[in-house]
Amino acid sequence: MTQLLVVLGLVASDWSSWYRLFRERIDPVGLSAVVFATTLEHVASDQPYVIGVDGTQVPRSSQKMEGSAWLHNPASPVFKRGIHRAQRFLHGAWFTPAENGYSRAIPLRFLPAFTQKASRQVFEACKEWEAARTFMDWVRTQLDAAGRHQQGILAVGDGGFDTLGLWQALTGFHKVTLLVRTAKNRALYQLPPPRLGQRGRPRKYGTRFATPEAWRKQTRRWRHLPLTIRGRQRALQYRVSRVPLLRRGAPDTPLFLIVVRGQSYESGGKRRYREPLYFLVNAAWVKGAWTLPYPVETLLFWAWQRWEMEVTHRELKSGFGLGEKQCWHTISAVTSVQWSAWVYALLMLAAYRTYGLCQMPRPATAWWKGSRRWSLSRVLQQFRRDVWGQPDFQPLWGVFTDDWGKKDHFMHALVNISQGSARL
Repeated sequence: MTQLLVVLGLVASDWSSWYRLFRERIDPVGLSAVVFATTLEHVASDQPYVIGVDGTQVPRSSQKMEGSAWLHNPASPVFKRGIHRAQRFLHGAWFTPAENGYSRAIPLRFLPAFTQKASRQVFEACKEWEAARTFMDWVRTQLDAAGRHQQGILAVGDGGFDTLGLWQALTGFHKVTLLVRTAKNRALYQLPPPRLGQRGRPRKYGTRFATPEAWRKQTRRWRHLPLTIRGRQRALQYRVSRVPLLRRGAPDTPLFLIVVRGQSYESGGKRRYREPLYFLVNAAWVKGAWTLPYPVETLLFWAWQRWEMEVTHRELKSGFGLGEKQCWHTISAVTSVQWSAWVYALLMLAAYRTYGLCQMPRPATAWWKGSRRWSLSRVLQQFRRDVWGQPDFQPLWGVFTDDWGKKDHFMHALVNISQGSARL
C-alpha cells in the first residue's frame, strides 16, 4: 500500500484512510463469490467441480497480532524441527480444467484457522479440518445458488485432513467427495455383516482389515495406468480395495483404499525412488451398491495436481507480498492477507481466461524462449507490457503536487523528455 501511494505521488497526504480499507470496507466472502461465479464458466455442470484444501502459514514477528501463535516452522529441517511465530490459514482453491496434464490452483477462500493458544480478540479458534468443512459447505451453497444442485464436488487434500471430524461431516453434504492421503498404518475395518434375526444392538464395524502398507505387500496384481502429468507421460501402478472400508469413529462413511505403487526413476543422472502413496476416498451409493464416486483415472490425476497448491503458496509469499502489508489492527491483520490472495486469484484467473494454461505469447528475450506453462513472473511481465501502452501508465504521466517548486522541476523534465522523443 505504501508503494502504491508513492507511485501515485501522494507522499504528503494522510495515509491512514487508505489502510482503513482493510479494516472497514473489505468483504472477503463477497469478493470470493465474484471469483467463484466466474469459474463456473469454465466447468460444465456434468463435470466435477474440483477444489483443494491445504493449510498454510503467514510468518509474523509480533506476539500480539491477531491470530499469531508459535507454530512448527516448515523451513526448519526434518531432523531438527523448529518453531516460529505465524498466522495459520486454510487455503481453499479451485483447480482449472486440465490442459496437457497441467492445472492451476486459483485461491477462492483464505479462512483463518487460528489455534487455541493464538493471540485472539475477534476471531475464534478453529482447526484446519473445521475450516475445510466450512469451505466445502460454502462451495456447495454457491453451486446450489447457481442452480447446479446435481453437480458433484471433488475435494483433494493431504494427510492432515484424514480426520474423523471431516469424514463424519461428509454425511451432511450433498454430492461431495473427499480424496486425501492416509497413513500407511491406518486402522481400517470392513463393513459389518448383515443381521439375520440377531438380537441386540447392530454392529457398526466388521472384521479388521490389513493396514495399507501390509495390504500393498500382500497383493501382486497391479493395474497399469498411463497418465499425462505436466506434459509428460507417466506409468502408474495402482490397486483399489474391492470392498468399502470404515474408520473407527466414522461408521456412516464407507471409504475405498487406493494404493499407488512406488517407482524408481532417473532424474538428473541419478537413480531415485518414489515412495508408495495411500489414498482414502468416500464411496458413492449407486444402484444398491457402494462404488467409486469417479473413475480411478480422474481421482489419481487430481491427487497428483494437489501440488499446485504448494506452488501457489510459494508464489504468494515469495513474489506477491502475502503478509507483507503493515496492518496491525485486529481485523486488517487478517483481511489484508485475504485481500492479497484475492488479487492474486484475479490475476491468475484473468491470465487463464486470456491464454489458457499453455498458450501465452513467447517472451521477446533471445536467451530464454519460455516454458511449457506460464508462471507468476511471466504473467507479470506480460501484464506490464500490455499496460505500458495505455495512456494512464505511460512514463510521461504524473501527478501535480501543491509545491510550486516541484511543479516547475516537473515541467522542465517533461519538456526535455518531449523534445528528446521528438528528435528520436
